[in-house]
Amino acid sequence: MLDGCRVLVTRERPGELAAKLAERGALVIHVPLITVVDPADEGRALRESLSRLEQYDWLIVTSPAGAERVGAAARFVPSVRLAAVGTATARVLRHESGRPVDLVPDIQRADGLVAAFVAESLPPQRVLIAHADIAKSTLADGLRDAGHDVTAVTAYRTVPQEHDPGVASDADAVLFASGSAVESWCRAFGPTSPPIAIAIGPSTAAVADRFGLKIVAVSADHSLDGLVDELERQWTGSMVRRGRPSVSAVVADLPDLSGTNNTRRTETG
Repeated sequence: MLDGCRVLVTRERPGELAAKLAERGALVIHVPLITVVDPADEGRALRESLSRLEQYDWLIVTSPAGAERVGAAARFVPSVRLAAVGTATARVLRHESGRPVDLVPDIQRADGLVAAFVAESLPPQRVLIAHADIAKSTLADGLRDAGHDVTAVTAYRTVPQEHDPGVASDADAVLFASGSAVESWCRAFGPTSPPIAIAIGPSTAAVADRFGLKIVAVSADHSLDGLVDELERQWTGSMVRRGRPSVSAVVADLPDLSGTNNTRRTETG
């Protein structure tokens, strides 16, 4: 358990991760490292693409923020099929569109969605992807390589938030759920971390390595549950080694990304 553990959640919306931590007794403190705003063109390109949504076979979103910006349009174009990179994104898309999401990959990452799409054995499809300004090209490139006609449009952009570096100075642990979370952390606090730094998966750990940020563990299950489980293991081990309870922990996480349930794997970075 994480009783008495002070946890900073750095995503704009604390959401599912905060709930999982609170369930284990952690005290969740919300310190967002980014905020979501309109894209540089104030959404013009997205509106133009959505006005022609009936010309596409698929609409794909990679985060809850993206789902909020396209769901209403999808509600009025029932012919377009819907896909989301993760379960949290799918929930928002389902709510906004008023209908089920057709495809959510088991491995909730961009490459996982590409693999799931390819597994459908579809003929060439016309695909519209709504993503963040900092999104990597993994999803679009993967679908193009599979023979599909892909249009990728910026639905929103993320703006870093500044915080007092001292907010994390007494922390015992930091969890990273995406490569972009690592980047935001380093912008805010530099390539330093509490003694326990955990990545959700190997690609997130690779970003940390590039920034010179030391990772001490990678969660065995690449999911939010896996991150929290690994935090509990590391936390318990640190208490045993020091012979006293730990008093604080930090969680660094972005919106893309995407939440998950207990049975699905996810890595948004």
